[in-house]
Amino acid sequence: MSLLRLALLLFLVVFLLPIGLSAARHAWAGGGEGWRTADRSSAGLLPPAAAHRPALVRVLAARTVRWRGIFAVHCWLVLKPEGAPGYTRYDYTAWGEPIRMNGFEPDGRWFGQVPEVILAADGPEAAAMIPQLQAAIETYAWRNRGDYRPWPGPNSNTFVAAALEAVPGLRATLPPTAIGKDYPYDGRWLRPTPSGTGLRLSLGGYAGLTLAWVEGIELNLLGAVAGLDLRRPALKLPGLGRLGLPGREGAGTALP
Repeated sequence: MSLLRLALLLFLVVFLLPIGLSAARHAWAGGGEGWRTADRSSAGLLPPAAAHRPALVRVLAARTVRWRGIFAVHCWLVLKPEGAPGYTRYDYTAWGEPIRMNGFEPDGRWFGQVPEVILAADGPEAAAMIPQLQAAIETYAWRNRGDYRPWPGPNSNTFVAAALEAVPGLRATLPPTAIGKDYPYDGRWLRPTPSGTGLRLSLGGYAGLTLAWVEGIELNLLGAVAGLDLRRPALKLPGLGRLGLPGREGAGTALP
């Protein structure tokens, strides 16, 4: 078999087949309600804020709206300093001001899709992270109207990835279906990975390669990510996401 045929076969198996399976799953599940009437109520993933005194940090993700859910998830941040009476949710969206505060329930369904926990921290660990995350949010470069681009970025996943990178030593990574997470939001195409355990090359978000202990091996083609997680053995496939050992509290979680 020639190298060209082998490359085409690998592209078919590793990229096109998983996306096709994800499309079939999406069609089987149905399109759901229209975005105006879709359920955005709490999914019950967080305790009542008033009854949870310790500081709390969560990253949540849910499949995006309509056909885009075949390929991608939408990620957001939830913060609560110690003793705070409520949660603060941060989304990066295409409408209104890009950084949207408390536009939805902290653990709300994303237009009908139940979110999963990607990162969870509580108590002193969360308290140490919150000022760094808040500073990253306040200084985020792509915070003006018109900055948002669904593909290849900067989008909601670019925003969350940039915030997490502001916390030194945080061994967390977003799922492979978080399209936009690899967008070079600060203009650097070659950089250490957010975890600091490897390197990432990103050609404007359209293509890239990641080699790291926490993030694993990831090949990005037009935003679709395929790869391997070596630390917690798993396959990473476009559309389907992570297949293998889960993280501590959800696929993609990588806490120390």
